[in-house]
Amino acid sequence: MKALYKPAAAPGLELVDRPEPEVGPGEVKIRVLRTGICGTDLHIEAWDDWAATAVAAPLIAGHEFAGEVVAIGDGVRDVKVGDLVSGEGHIVCGTCRNCRAGRRHLCIRTVGVGVNRDGAFAEYVVIPESNVWVQPPDIDPDLAAIFDPFGNAVHTALQFPVVGEDVLITGAGPIGLMAAAVVRHVGARFVVITDVSEPRLELARRLGVDLAVNVTTSSIAEAQQQLGMTEGFDVGLEMSGHPSALPDMIDNFTHGAKVAMLGLPAAPITVDWAKIVTHMITIRGVYGREMFETWYAMSALLRAGLDISAVITDRFPATRWREAFDTARGGKCGKVVLDWTEV
Repeated sequence: MKALYKPAAAPGLELVDRPEPEVGPGEVKIRVLRTGICGTDLHIEAWDDWAATAVAAPLIAGHEFAGEVVAIGDGVRDVKVGDLVSGEGHIVCGTCRNCRAGRRHLCIRTVGVGVNRDGAFAEYVVIPESNVWVQPPDIDPDLAAIFDPFGNAVHTALQFPVVGEDVLITGAGPIGLMAAAVVRHVGARFVVITDVSEPRLELARRLGVDLAVNVTTSSIAEAQQQLGMTEGFDVGLEMSGHPSALPDMIDNFTHGAKVAMLGLPAAPITVDWAKIVTHMITIRGVYGREMFETWYAMSALLRAGLDISAVITDRFPATRWREAFDTARGGKCGKVVLDWTEV
């Protein structure tokens, strides 16, 4: 099969022939139709400091995907050949305290598809049945392929009640954009998103935010004035990882505000801890998706009319993966999808 392969612990990927994976007991073999390109994949391709310490090379990268089930192993009960599926990229141990308590997203032995074991940048991928999410047969494969980052957005957006609340989102990357659509759909009052990329801010406007703020030319405080807000934001979703984002949020929060942090900080963050204490601000870290409550929420939101299709801005055949990676790395787009039917 064709696969995007990292043969050694060094920069770059190669589109090469690799052996097809074999399905084992309790596993499902999937013919990959689409894959999304994630920031993690960009780190792996560049082989930066994070990748060098977190990734097991050689391997096939990729963890955002949709495909058709072509084979099932012994003991597989609920997934059938021919199903259109997505996959949860975190494979958990099932026996640690958190797994046994039903908190699988907090497993202390998580193995990442496309990070610690071969992933989905290939014509075929094998994962445990427990990680397979069966999609409706009429779903767009492009959309099914981005359920992983959509899950990040939903997991973050629904950490705190947002009905009637004023929500501030820092970072209009694909996950921030989807989170904006989610909080708008479920009933937030004002939704404000910030970024430095005008193309991404324009995407946010198309998705229905009240204000999309370019922080190089305007401020969050000015956004509050424009909307007639008097007490500050109630909920913050930090998606950027930029060191200035959290301090800016805190400066524009009301007392008792809550922030969910998904963005991984690119540098140490200095915050006014006295204000966090005296204003009783809650800060909660968020990672991945809640298995599998978030997946049920994603599917329910789409059935209830949430439309995130505008977030997918670019699609390339897998043979043009270099161009696709360059587009994703450029920071002016939404989600970039690779089509594995064109190899």
